[in-house]
Amino acid sequence: MQTRVDAIPLNPAANPPAATEERTQFTVLGAISFSHLLNDMIQSLILAIYPLLKSGFHLSFAQVGLITLTYQVTASLLQPLVGMAADRRSMPYSLAAGMGFTLCGLLLLAYAPNFPVLLFAAGLVGTGSSIFHPESSRVARMASGGRPGLAQSVFVVGGNFGASLGPLLAAWIIVPHGRGSVAWFALAALLAIVVLVQIGHWYARHAGRVKARARRAPVRELSRGMVLFSLFILTVLIFSKYFYIASISSYYTFYLMHTFGVSVQDAQVHLFVFLAAVAAGVLIGGPLGDKVGRKWVILGSILGVAPFALMLPHANLFWTSVLSVVIGLVLASAFTTIIVFAQELVPGQLGMISGVFYGLAFGMGGLGAALLGKLADLQGIGYVYQLCAWLPLIGVCAILLPDIEKPAKKG
Repeated sequence: MQTRVDAIPLNPAANPPAATEERTQFTVLGAISFSHLLNDMIQSLILAIYPLLKSGFHLSFAQVGLITLTYQVTASLLQPLVGMAADRRSMPYSLAAGMGFTLCGLLLLAYAPNFPVLLFAAGLVGTGSSIFHPESSRVARMASGGRPGLAQSVFVVGGNFGASLGPLLAAWIIVPHGRGSVAWFALAALLAIVVLVQIGHWYARHAGRVKARARRAPVRELSRGMVLFSLFILTVLIFSKYFYIASISSYYTFYLMHTFGVSVQDAQVHLFVFLAAVAAGVLIGGPLGDKVGRKWVILGSILGVAPFALMLPHANLFWTSVLSVVIGLVLASAFTTIIVFAQELVPGQLGMISGVFYGLAFGMGGLGAALLGKLADLQGIGYVYQLCAWLPLIGVCAILLPDIEKPAKKG
C-alpha cells in the first residue's frame, strides 16, 4: 500500500523529510521556541527566588516544596484537559490567553503579602503553563515537516534555556533589588503574548490540513495492551527522571550553600550552569531519536546517567559542578524522545497525549519537590541527594519498550 506523500510519517526513516510535501517550518519553530523561552524563564523565577522567599517569609523546606507543588499541580492537571479539548476543536489563540495567566501570577508574586497569596500566585503561573504546553507541542508537530524529534527538541530547548536564565537573572536583578523587581519581568510576558498571537494566526490557517493528515497517517500494528503497557513504562521513566531533576532544580542552591558554604548568588550561577546543560541535552535528544531510534535514546539517557548521579553526593565543589553538567546533558535528552514516542503510540490524540506527558513531567516534579522538601526537613539536604542518586537506575525499564520504528521500516 502506497503512503500519501502529504502524510506526516510517524517515523522519518519510513518516509524521509525530502519525500514529504511540506518542509520543516523553522520560522514557526523558532517563534514557538522563543515563546517557550520567555514562558519558562518567567516560571523559573519562582525556583530562583526560593532563598529570598524562605528568609523573607520564614518558610520551612516543606513550605518551599509546597510552593513548587502548587505550581506543578496546576501546571499538570489541566494539561490533558486542554489537549483533549483542542483535539476536538482547534484553539489557536489559547496560547496567548495562557500567557495572560502567567502575567497575572508574575505580578502577584512580586507583591504577595503572605504565604497563601504566594501559593495563589504560583497557581496562576502554573495555570498559564498548563494552557501553553500542550498546544505549543501541537504547533511544533504541525511545523515539523516529518521530523518530530527535531521539532520537539527545538521547542523544548527554548523552555530549558529560558529556565536556565531564571537563576542568572535572579542573581543579577532580583537579589540586589528585592522581590518587587520581579514585576519588571512582566515585559517579557507581554512580548510573549505578541509573538503567540502571530503564532495563533499561523495555527488557524493550518489546523484543518494537519488534522486531515493525522487521519490519513499510518497506524502502528500494536495491540491495545501493548500501547497501554508502553505508556505505563514511559510514565515510570518520567517519575524517575523528574523526581531526580526535582532534587537538583528545587534544592541545588540549598545543597551547595549547606555543603560547601557558597553564597546565594554563587549557588544561583551553579544552578544556571546545570540548567544550561539541560537545555543542550534537550537539543541533542530529539534529532538523535529521529536517527537511531527513540527507545535506545531513552534507555541511554536515563540509565546512562546513573554512575554520575551516584558519584555526585560524594564529590567536592569542583566535581559537583562537573558532574551536574554531565547529568543535565545526558538526562535531559530523554524528555523530547519520550514525548514523541508517546505521540507515535497514540497518533490520533496528539493534544491529549502531549498534555498527559507534559502534565506528568510537571506533576512528578512538583510531587518530588514537596516530598523531598519534607525529607530534607527531617533528614537533611545531604540525605536527599544520597537517596535520589539511585533513581536513574529505574531507566533500565526502557528495555521493555517496543521497537516501534521497525515495522515502519519494513513498509
